[in-house]
Amino acid sequence: MAMEITQFLLAAQALDAKVRTEAEASLRLFQEQNLPVFLLSLSVELANNEKPTESRRLAGLVLKNSLDAKEDARKEQLVQQWMGIDISIKSQIKDLLLRTVGSSVPEARHTSAQVIAKIASIEIPRKQWPELIGSLLNNMTQQDSSTALKQATLETLGYVCEEISHQDLVQEEVNAVLTAVVQGMNLAEHSLDVRLTATRALYNALDFAQTNFENEMERNYIMKVVCETAMSKEVEIRQAAFECLVAIASTYYDVLEPYMQTLFELTSNAVKGDEEAVALQAIEFWSSICDEEIERQEFESLESGESGTPHSCFIEKALPLLVPLLLETLLKQEEDQDQDDSIWNISMAGGTCLGLVARTVGDATLPLVMPFVESNISKLDWHCREAATFAFGSILEGPTVEKLSPLVQAGLEFLLNAMKDENNHVKDTTAWTLCRIFELLHSPTSGFSLISPENLKRVLGVLLESMKDAPNVAEKVCGAVYYLAQGYEDAGASSSLLMPYLTDIMSSLIATADRTDGGDSKLRSSAYETLNEVVRCSNVPETSHIIAQLLPVIMNKLGQTVELQIVSSDDREKQADLQASLCGVLQVIIQKLSSEDETKSIIHQAADQIMVLFLKVFACRSSTVHEEAMLAIGALAYAAGAQFEKYMPEFYKYLEMGLQNFEEYQVCSITVGVVGDICRALDDKVLPYCDGIMNLLLRDLASSELHRSVKPPIFSCFGDIALAIGEHFEKYVPYALPMMQGAAEICAQMNTADDEMMEYGNQLRRSIFEAYSGLLQGFKNVKPDVMVPYAQHLLKFIELVSRDSQRDESVTKAAIAVMGDLADALGSNTKLLFKDCSFYADFLGECLQSDDEQLKETASWTQGMIGRVMVS
Repeated sequence: MAMEITQFLLAAQALDAKVRTEAEASLRLFQEQNLPVFLLSLSVELANNEKPTESRRLAGLVLKNSLDAKEDARKEQLVQQWMGIDISIKSQIKDLLLRTVGSSVPEARHTSAQVIAKIASIEIPRKQWPELIGSLLNNMTQQDSSTALKQATLETLGYVCEEISHQDLVQEEVNAVLTAVVQGMNLAEHSLDVRLTATRALYNALDFAQTNFENEMERNYIMKVVCETAMSKEVEIRQAAFECLVAIASTYYDVLEPYMQTLFELTSNAVKGDEEAVALQAIEFWSSICDEEIERQEFESLESGESGTPHSCFIEKALPLLVPLLLETLLKQEEDQDQDDSIWNISMAGGTCLGLVARTVGDATLPLVMPFVESNISKLDWHCREAATFAFGSILEGPTVEKLSPLVQAGLEFLLNAMKDENNHVKDTTAWTLCRIFELLHSPTSGFSLISPENLKRVLGVLLESMKDAPNVAEKVCGAVYYLAQGYEDAGASSSLLMPYLTDIMSSLIATADRTDGGDSKLRSSAYETLNEVVRCSNVPETSHIIAQLLPVIMNKLGQTVELQIVSSDDREKQADLQASLCGVLQVIIQKLSSEDETKSIIHQAADQIMVLFLKVFACRSSTVHEEAMLAIGALAYAAGAQFEKYMPEFYKYLEMGLQNFEEYQVCSITVGVVGDICRALDDKVLPYCDGIMNLLLRDLASSELHRSVKPPIFSCFGDIALAIGEHFEKYVPYALPMMQGAAEICAQMNTADDEMMEYGNQLRRSIFEAYSGLLQGFKNVKPDVMVPYAQHLLKFIELVSRDSQRDESVTKAAIAVMGDLADALGSNTKLLFKDCSFYADFLGECLQSDDEQLKETASWTQGMIGRVMVS
């Protein structure tokens, strides 16, 4: 039944583009016309040792991609296609794959292991292919099984464990898998390849071992084997064993106490003398312990001191030995690590772990770290100066302000002087440390800051001068200015302290953004992000004249980008990045100046020119710019109000393009938000565009291709449109309301055990309530009867949500508000409905007792509205 496809697979990899395209088209046609036979043919190709390696490789890749995809909607489609294939063909495919696990060609074994795991991820949760685990384990126990077969089987088991949930296997299967894997790690019995694969398989199987880790004897055995494997002669095996220990640290923290002495010795030896790949995992073990303890401490403080999950204080107990170990790693810098933020080495890992230790135990870190800082900060060797600065910067979060404050105040001037150090590494780390100081210890709003009016001039002088330094240093200095400005936001009298320096700060940031020595665009992006924050945090109207002077400068720069010569895709990307940054600055300026009545006129006067620029940017057709320009147009619509109507004829086509951009769904989502901004700005003047907009929004909702995160904003947008056009929304009700009711039904059936789904469910419920509120208010004074047929369904949905203790507070607010809108808009029409349902009194009572004043106020208003209906 399978077809001969070798020639097509080879031709699809040909150098000749014409041959390649024809072969790809033939394969695609075969796939579309007869998927079951296509997949079977690929399996036959992969399983046949006589076939060329190239055709087998592509057969395996196409087979894997026919079962799995990154996008959820496409993945579900592929799952349904596989489920629809005849069981006899699926059995043949699976048998061929299991046979290929024993192939003499390593690449074929590896590919079949991956494909088996993909099929397992579909079938095992549905209680299909129950014999898979047994047949794989059989390979491990048969006397004549080759080393290659055992290695490939362990790899397959590892992949299967990675793909499925621990709930999908019964305990006997878990026990058998763990036994096979742990035995595979045995030094005496197996080759290097088998032991390495077994160790990696254990990493994937650890989630399945919960019951086994509860049993002391089994746990002791697993831990003994992992610790022995962590001392193997082969570096790759040691690394894989330490990766297992990292996973065990977070998954089985509660049972680690008896092993911690051994684990400290193992990790300590690895950090001091092993290969970097192993040492990094050894440090990661302690970082994982920190993460676990921080999380438990945060949980305890949330539960107001109630004893939650037990906390073994491993970091506190190991502190006197652990901190010196980590401090030593800081001296193992690489010569060029300051030039590349993506570098991850011993010193970076050690500093990160030290920061987590400080967050875990707080003040207790200081007496262990400060002697190291003091003894190394002035040494001639730059490694010592940089390590001391890195140590100091790493411990700024965790200890109390009372303990940190005198240390930082004493060291601030030293750090400012170090910005002139002869070594680039030292300056880079010093700039990062200053950035951390301003982020964590500069908060005039809460009455505490290490920056006084007296030293502000000195601090800014150093920062602005250092912005001219090497790009990597300048980028971190931008971060320091960012947090310095942020600290003065809404800080009362202190907010004015930056004003005398604003012009210089903005000029320096623009000059930094214009630098051409940055290599990539990171420095420019950082400079513009900081400029945004400086504008956002400044006080209007007192700084409005400075921001008003910045506006034409940025507009001029944006205008210049449209004239850029675009020769290559690289040019287009640079243009897009620059336009995105400049549109971002304009958005912040528009928002800032339109936030006060006295300064709105500045935007009104420039609005025509700004809009012309945005339309030119859209004409460049770059999706990243679309995103930033769309956001900026939303801000302009809010600022311009009804005046925005004159821009709609020209802008509408770009609005349509944004709403149809399924591929870059963030653009689509932002465009939906801009529709809301325009509705609030234009009110009923948006009416001429509503047919087109509603048509596109309904199409978006019905699409399975569009990312689900865009759908809640669309429902909220229905509410915005209804509020803007009132009774004219009536013609859309037969289309919009069934969509809203359908979404409410989906919410009722949603699996809230999954955190991601729970968050999405909260967004969806809130947006449905917001849509109903907009519709009810829109029809209230003109045609309230339009909404009467939908009132009962809405109340039932509110009741369902009120009974969910997991609901988000924003959902509660939206639910209470829409219940008030229902009573307010429909009046006596809702009397019988409220009479027949008892839940609302309890729900109101719960909200009236809330600590949130806004929620209490809304609940009180809703109570009044319902009370008015009941006595009518």
